[in-house]
Amino acid sequence: MTQAANQQDLLPAEVVETRANPSHTVIWMHGLGADGHDFVPVVRQLALPPLGIRFLFPHAPMMPVTINGGFVMRAWYDIASDNLARKEDEHGLRASQAAIEALIRREVERGIPPSRIVLAGFSQGGALALQVGLRHARKLGGLLVLSAYLPLIALIDRERNAANGLTEIFMGHGTLDPVVPMALAVASRAKLTHLGYPIEWHEYPMMHGVCEEELADVGNWLHNVLL
Repeated sequence: MTQAANQQDLLPAEVVETRANPSHTVIWMHGLGADGHDFVPVVRQLALPPLGIRFLFPHAPMMPVTINGGFVMRAWYDIASDNLARKEDEHGLRASQAAIEALIRREVERGIPPSRIVLAGFSQGGALALQVGLRHARKLGGLLVLSAYLPLIALIDRERNAANGLTEIFMGHGTLDPVVPMALAVASRAKLTHLGYPIEWHEYPMMHGVCEEELADVGNWLHNVLL
């Protein structure tokens, strides 16, 4: 069942429910310049556990993006240059963090405990999943990070919340990725591993995208963290 969700004061989102009265939620954030429709077809491609799962695919706000000449597009935060870790848009990251936190609160109000909520994202959306998930005050079900990196890495030591210190994290990345360099993803994994987070790491011979092998691994991982 697919529908559009436009709750007042919440990000608009596409919604897919695998069964009526879902018991689990996956909040999946898209990449720069895309929108919430981008990953909706993925639900049908995943071998999901036999559960009622609500997938929320929120639409990022429209904003000018510096690296794209100030062109206005959907983005979770601004990007100044190809060096993603330089001149990070802390204000934009924190604003989007607050917006995703609001979606989490809405799911809790609907009766979904945080431990049954997974944050997922691709590229910018994956970075936002880490930005939110590592700081969230209650234990989440897992963090799914595709072709992304750890933003504001210098701040994570003091800002991370112990509630998610052992939350399972899936990180998948293309070895040929020209957008989010492999080295940046590896450095992010190293930092998270150093801090004690359990990382399931996967590499794929692809560029900046997803592939069938990765989706199979994502389905297996979701089985483990949702059941």
